[in-house]
Amino acid sequence: MPVSTKGTLNVEGHELTITNPSKLLWPEIGITKADYIAKLTELAPYLLRYCRDRHLTTIRFPNGYDQKSFYQKNAPNPVPDFVKLAPLDGIDYVNLDSLSTLLWLGNLASLEFHPSFHRIGETLPMEWLIDIDPTLEEEPRIMEAAHIIGEVLDSLRIQSIPKTSGATGVQIYIPIQHGYTFEQLRKIGYFIAAYVVKRYPNLFTIERFKKNRGDKIYIDYLQHWYGKTLSAPYTPRARKDAPVSTPLLWKEVELRPSPREFNLLTVLDRLRTYGDLIERVPPQNLDAILNQLN
Repeated sequence: MPVSTKGTLNVEGHELTITNPSKLLWPEIGITKADYIAKLTELAPYLLRYCRDRHLTTIRFPNGYDQKSFYQKNAPNPVPDFVKLAPLDGIDYVNLDSLSTLLWLGNLASLEFHPSFHRIGETLPMEWLIDIDPTLEEEPRIMEAAHIIGEVLDSLRIQSIPKTSGATGVQIYIPIQHGYTFEQLRKIGYFIAAYVVKRYPNLFTIERFKKNRGDKIYIDYLQHWYGKTLSAPYTPRARKDAPVSTPLLWKEVELRPSPREFNLLTVLDRLRTYGDLIERVPPQNLDAILNQLN
């Protein structure tokens, strides 16, 4: 969707003003705000699927990804009429449920989208994620670590999809049947984490304090909890190369790709080829493993 010379767009019947469309948000690769808005338009059908009807936190970078940033939980004023709010605990979160809302946030230089794990008005999780977070900034073993977790889940007959976090880590995404609690998912997460730490003590840790982890990869089974967030599937991230949190095929993980390969310049072609890989996995029944743990 091209930005006009006047800096305005008509989206879903709403006129949006695009300020400073030529401002560089990722200067090294020449992505301007106008480019970003265009790419968000194409990402929208996928990104909205995982942000709609949730409490959204964004991270804004008014002068580009490598400049000062701030977290935005409360909807920034003025709020256009078409933006729906999702109040919770005294905070007016945005409900990112439309293209016009997405592009409004994009114009505000929201470069990252982090939705709640639960839907608006609910307390149960909509999916289950295990966050695999390297201690080192450059970690060539991260895909090996993801593959090991995937094999453990597979041995438990739990289907999953790996996705790059868009930063340095990988997250294992498990669609679940509705009705499980955060407590139940944390119990399974701890069981898996403790198992792989025992089996691969030089690779994994569940040590919460980074300074005590050495070079080990942290299995963050605690992040998946009510009130916490993780990067949405298909959200851009404010890092060099404009990475995007991208679901992968397990056979791709076996080839040990760099997470940087999946970015705003490549993700749209990938989506045209594969579609949304998460949709291929049916909601998982976790009763068998929970019964064993109980």
